[in-house]
Amino acid sequence: MNVAEAVGRVLASLGVDTAFGVVGSGNFHVTNALIEHGVRFVAARHEGGAATMADAYARTGGRVGVLSVHQGPGLTNAMTGITEAAKSRTPLIVLAAEVTEPRSNFFVDQAALATAVGAVPLRITSAETAAAQTAQAFHLARDGRRTVLLNLPLEVQSRPVPTPPAPVSLASPVSLTSPPPAPISQASSPSVPVSPSPSSVPASPASAPSGHVALASVPGSPGSPGSSEPEAREVARLAELLGAARRPVFVAGRGARAAKQELEELAERIGALLATSAVAKGLFRGSPWDLDVSGGFASPLTAELVRGADVIVGWGCALNMWTMRQGTLIGPEAKVVQVDLDADALGAHRPIHLGVVGDVALTARSVTALLAEGGDDLRPAPAVRDGSGGEAPAVRDGSGGEAPAVRDNGLGEPDVPDGSDPGARGVPEGGGYRSVGLAGRIARENRWRDVPYDDEGGEGRIDPRTLTIELDDLLPAERVVSVDSGNFMGYPSMFLDVPDERGFCFTQAFQSIGLGLATAIGAALAQPDRLAVAALGDGGALMGVAELETVVRLGLAMVIVVYDDEGYGAEVHHFGPDGHSLDTVTFPPVDIAAIARGFGCEAVTVRDRADLAAVAGWLDGPRRRPLLIHAKVSGARGSWWLEEAFRGH
Repeated sequence: MNVAEAVGRVLASLGVDTAFGVVGSGNFHVTNALIEHGVRFVAARHEGGAATMADAYARTGGRVGVLSVHQGPGLTNAMTGITEAAKSRTPLIVLAAEVTEPRSNFFVDQAALATAVGAVPLRITSAETAAAQTAQAFHLARDGRRTVLLNLPLEVQSRPVPTPPAPVSLASPVSLTSPPPAPISQASSPSVPVSPSPSSVPASPASAPSGHVALASVPGSPGSPGSSEPEAREVARLAELLGAARRPVFVAGRGARAAKQELEELAERIGALLATSAVAKGLFRGSPWDLDVSGGFASPLTAELVRGADVIVGWGCALNMWTMRQGTLIGPEAKVVQVDLDADALGAHRPIHLGVVGDVALTARSVTALLAEGGDDLRPAPAVRDGSGGEAPAVRDGSGGEAPAVRDNGLGEPDVPDGSDPGARGVPEGGGYRSVGLAGRIARENRWRDVPYDDEGGEGRIDPRTLTIELDDLLPAERVVSVDSGNFMGYPSMFLDVPDERGFCFTQAFQSIGLGLATAIGAALAQPDRLAVAALGDGGALMGVAELETVVRLGLAMVIVVYDDEGYGAEVHHFGPDGHSLDTVTFPPVDIAAIARGFGCEAVTVRDRADLAAVAGWLDGPRRRPLLIHAKVSGARGSWWLEEAFRGH
């Protein structure tokens, strides 16, 4: 057995079940080793697509993703997808062949490339350490939630391994989308013996060559400083702050996707409303207090309620310009808290009143326990209600005016808990933001599809809101929605519902267009029991069009929706109003449906509601081939979130 074969064997024994890539001479043997040991290999048509497929597979499947690429151009072709994964802290291993001779035409400083985009570069340095270094990379990716470039020098790959590595097993693999069993820390290795053990490999020059890092120096990796258990004094301060809050709002981000139960229990105790960042959309689905996405995508009611909060807690959430609308969703008197495993994330985007370093689930559980022990001593007195059911003390909204903190139920009825009303579930006796009336408002008004609008379709084009509402009604509830970037993206993100946080894959940390179709492929393979829906703009669709062949070859029953406004809509609506020429960002019509048929898809062009009958027919049929919906959408104006987005540029 040589080094390339040992790497494949170790990863398979650690639980890797699927890998993505494009095979060249440099990664031929390691890819075949993966296959030999039971790993499914998905061949993409471009390394950039393969990288994003692996990213999406890891995000929605709760596994470590694996990408296999050729040296040099194979890696550079994949860099946009790798950058997205690294910025998103996706647990991903990039197996890249490497030439170390600078005079080779394939040579590039691969470690420097990885460092530049936030990935962690490691290298297999010898036959003797190959198995242990592979296990190191896996544990760093999984437990540290990092994208790891594992360089495989060509001259090392072919060396014989003195002793074939023993199979490595994880008796209790830690899921990445559900809480780990207590008391296992997210930052530590599992308690079961692992051979070879990452901790047995010293951080020496031999294992951390120039340009590469020693594992123990990476925050969150096994053996690195830090703990996921929050400090008791920080927990006490957070409990005191929440105990005194009258209108608390939780905003859960990527780091909270495994803490739904803990956050809902704490929110119920204090009467908090529940929102998420875009990447965690669907986390609180089913709760009557779910406000959906906070930020630029937020519905008018969500924006109103977040802006009215007196305490906002970001749980594993950056509270950046997107999630807080450049800070306009933070009321002038609101106290802002962040809970995050990464101390450097606290206060990185805005001033905060309190930062707690710790695992989200453990922190929420600790605060709930402390509030339960403290009882009424940590809760405010019940709010004084006026005759209409609203809260008498006024709070200031984001514009500086005053508005009732909680409105009545619109029927002139007392806004108090009533067990006969389904909205009363989770209304605390001591106050908080929750009330029966507010539950009714959330049920009636919170979805974007419930916000009235003037349909702007006509002349052979359909309003993107109308299109997406109709699709939401047609498509089965068990779906996983993947969204590309562009002016259109707010419509599928907010008008298509999802069943839970695994039902939405938003590869937008780098804000590149062209990743949407590959995202949907990875998500489809991770969740074959759900209908995969890819939402693309015409620009992104044509950038990633090669992967249509991959969809067809894999036999994926996928729905691909192309919102076609014949241009780069974000730039059109940003620069057009100022009178700039738009010749560089607008294009003549393209028959995208015909292109899709050429790849082997079924396809339909949609210009109005009546054309969607073909979609219903496909859904009712055998779904033997993927369906592409070429939607000619109206582009009279930019989407509602666009103005907010460009304020940050």
